[in-house]
This record gives sequence, structure tokens and C-alpha cells, in this order.
Amino acid sequence: MHFGSPTLRAAILVASAAFLVAAAFGQAAPAGSSRPGPSDVDLFVGAGDFQPLYSHVDGYNWHRIPGGITGAVTGYFNRTVGLEGLASKYPNDPDYCFGTIEGGPVFRHQMGRWVPFAHLLVGGAQVGPPYIDRTPTRTQPCSNWGWIVTGGAGLDFVLPAFHNHLAVRPGEVDYSFSYLNFAGDPPGVVSGGNGQLSALRFTAGLVLRLGDMQPPLPASYGCVASPVNIYPGDPVTVTGSSVNLQVSKKLKPAYYWATTGGQVSGTSETATISTVGLAPGDYTITGKVDEGKLPTEHAACTASFRVSAFEPPTIACSASPVSIMPGGFATITAQARSPQNRPLNVSYSASAGRITGNGSTANFSAVDVSPGVVSIACNAVDDLGKSAVATTNVTILSPPAPIPAPKPSTRALCSLSFERDKARPVRVDNEAKGCLDDVALALNRESDATLVIVGRHDPAESADAAAERTLNVKQYLTVEKGIDPSRIDVRTGEATGRSVDTVLVPAGATWDPGNTRTFDPTSIKRKGQPYGTARP
Repeated sequence: MHFGSPTLRAAILVASAAFLVAAAFGQAAPAGSSRPGPSDVDLFVGAGDFQPLYSHVDGYNWHRIPGGITGAVTGYFNRTVGLEGLASKYPNDPDYCFGTIEGGPVFRHQMGRWVPFAHLLVGGAQVGPPYIDRTPTRTQPCSNWGWIVTGGAGLDFVLPAFHNHLAVRPGEVDYSFSYLNFAGDPPGVVSGGNGQLSALRFTAGLVLRLGDMQPPLPASYGCVASPVNIYPGDPVTVTGSSVNLQVSKKLKPAYYWATTGGQVSGTSETATISTVGLAPGDYTITGKVDEGKLPTEHAACTASFRVSAFEPPTIACSASPVSIMPGGFATITAQARSPQNRPLNVSYSASAGRITGNGSTANFSAVDVSPGVVSIACNAVDDLGKSAVATTNVTILSPPAPIPAPKPSTRALCSLSFERDKARPVRVDNEAKGCLDDVALALNRESDATLVIVGRHDPAESADAAAERTLNVKQYLTVEKGIDPSRIDVRTGEATGRSVDTVLVPAGATWDPGNTRTFDPTSIKRKGQPYGTARP
């Protein structure tokens, strides 16, 4: 194929232009125009280009013939299957000619305005030989007939501007195969012989569509009211939408609106209803679009809305914390709402105490309030006088009983050992004095405390040894550390070893004497030095 030839390029450009025109018509189709139905009969006329595919006879090649004419009549049995009769003629080139008379089934699948189709045709082909009769004054004959088989596909676009009766066929491509006998023709020139001709045919044109297997649906009109539930005085907007309405370029559709309640205004697809002063209840809106008397030129719709009575406000009331001590404070929170978003006034009251504030929060004071439950009310009133109230409670707790102070208890201080000095077993040595210095500090820190000193003796000693040790310790504390003798109680204990125990007894504390005993200090004969003294 010589796709670079100027004539073929022009044919391709023409088909492309037709395709673009069809697409432009599709985009420019009026919004309300009806969708086309399948036609009963299609009449096609168009121009095309004949392009052989490497076919020849007796060494002579068939070549391209531009500018052919094709006509076809197609009748359809249903939406998909039909029978087509086709005739085409591609005149002398002048080397040869090509023409057909064919028929066969056609199959289509309509998708809105686009209708793709395919067909398979058989018939006769009239073809001239691909060579020139050079006999003077002799014309090239075109009288050889053979049989032909054609298969191909194409695409139609139904134009909306002509009530769906005219379509553009921007492109049809067919492949054909024909068998011919040129033996002995023409006389006096080279013998032709049998020829097998394969070719492509490119066709574009117009289709006249007759009848309608699916008549256009009657127009319908739907309308929607928004909002559907309102309160007196709220506006309502209603919007209509048409389907299958046949719209004329000369006439504009007229819109009519009516309502069973309120005042309606609007002469287009949208209208507004004023509901000022309208009583609560259900109301209906009726809409109509009209362009003519045909079923595809007028339709009506209805929508409804409800007017509800104004509702009182609602309120919730809470306290934080819910339990306080006498004289304490709590925050009161109110959550008030009007279903119609009307202005609200919020106030508070309490059965005891003082409450201050307005709006969403208030402060409650329990000053001079006895223990018990205080009821607090949260009140909401709108501008129409409709009100709501909610309550919450704050518990005033009783003051807790005072917690008694813990009873003081005795505690053992350090113990003194007299085992180190065997020669002076009752004398307070330096290590013991360190212990007694700490005892003196404890007595000074707790000036109302007393000290119990318990002396003990070895079983091999007399009981007076324990008393001597006790008196020596007391003498060190009173003389050397300045402790009041009246704060010291001396006692003796069991024969468990040469030692002295010290016990601090805070004011209010009780010390258990156990097996200890008191003694008369004047009855004890003391021997030796009570404790070591510093050298001058």
C-alpha cells in the first residue's frame, strides 16, 4: 500500500475531520435531548478509497483507485442483527476499474450516540484488467465479473441536531477478496488469465436513519426540597431535574411551581418557599416543566416538607467536685442547647450556700453551710420564653474527728559495761562516759523526760555492787553534765553481769519496771572513785 500518496493522505484527513465533527456534536448535545434508539433502516452513501494488497494478474499489478462511491441499505430485525445490501463503484483509472454488488449480515451495538458495527458480505465484483489495451482507438473494457467476499467494521455517530435521524460515518474499513478470469480479454493484446485480488477499502459518509425500534421515553421531572424538616420562618429551596425532555432550540421550557403552604417564588428549575407565619404541619410542592404536548415535551413532579413547632431548650447540669467540706467550693457546669439555635439565658440557684455566675459555668460556696446535701438548679430560657431546668447535688461533708496524738513510748539508750576494769569494777571509765554524754544530750533535748538507770551485778558479787554502779552513773550525769537529780530514777536489776542500762521515759510515757527494784542510796557504802576525772 502506498500510504504516502497525496490522495490517500487526503482521504485519511477527511475521515479524521469527520470523526472530530462527530465528537464535537456529541459534546455539544443539549443536556435535555433524548437518547437515540436503534433505527429500523439505515441508508448510507459515502466516498472511499480502493487499495489493492500486492495483487496482480499475468505480471501486471493492480494499483490504488481513489474517489470511489459506495451506497448501502441495511434493514434490522432487532436491536443487533440486520441484513445489508451494498453497491460500490471505483471508475476507470483509466487502466482498470472496480465495482461490487454484495449482501450479507450486519451486527451493531449501540452505545448512546455511538454505533459500532461489523458486516460480512458476499457477491459479484466487476473488475477491469490491470493493463492498458494499446490498440488504437480501443477503450479499456470493464466487463469481467467474478465473485467477492468482504469483511469489515465501522463506526456511526448519531447527530442530535436532526432528531436522531442523521448519523455521520467517520470511518469504515473493509477487506475484500475476489476471484476473476481475464482469459483472452481484450482481443489482440496479452492474454490475462486468472486473477486473485485482495484489497482494503476505506469509506466515510452519511447515514439516514429511518424508523425507531425503541421510541423515546416520555419525559420525567423530579424535584427535591431542601431542607425537608424546618421550623416556621425557615426558607425551603426546591430544585427540579428533567430526564428525557425533548429540548427545542427555538423554544425554552417553561417552569411552574405551586405549594400548599407558604409563598413560592421562581420561574426556573429552582424555586424558593417562604414559610413565615406557617403553622406546623406537612406541605406539598408541585412543579411542572412544559415545552409542548408530546410525552417527551412536558412532565410534572412533587416534593414535600414538614414544618415543626418550636421545641423548648434542653439543659444538663453537673458539679465538680460533688463532695466538699464546709466552707469549700465547687464548679457548676451547664450544657444548654436550643434545637432551633435560638438565643438562651442560663441562670443558677442553690438550696443553701451562695452561687454566682451565668453562662456555662458558676461557682458554689459552702461557707456557713451545715453538713448535708445541697440541691443546685441550672435554668435555661430562650427568647420565646420556653424554658428547661436540670438539677445536681453537692454533698457537704462532716469535719473529721481530731486524731489523737500518739502516746509517747520509752526507748532504751546506751548500755554501760564494767567488765574492762577488774580492779575497779564499779567505776565509770572513759568509754562509759562517752555513752553518758549521749544520754545527757537526749535529756537536754527532751527537757520533760526522765531517765531510769538500772544497775546489774555479777552473781559472784553482792547486790550492793549494782547499786554502786547506778549511783556512780547518776553522779556523773548530775555533777558533770548538770542534769537535775530529780529527773533520774535509780534501780537495780537481776544478777546478769557487771553493766548499767539507761532508759529514756518521755512525758506521758509509762515504763515497765519488770524485775528491777528501788533501793535507799544512803544505805549503800560506796567505795573508790565513782568515775575518772580530768587532770588539772
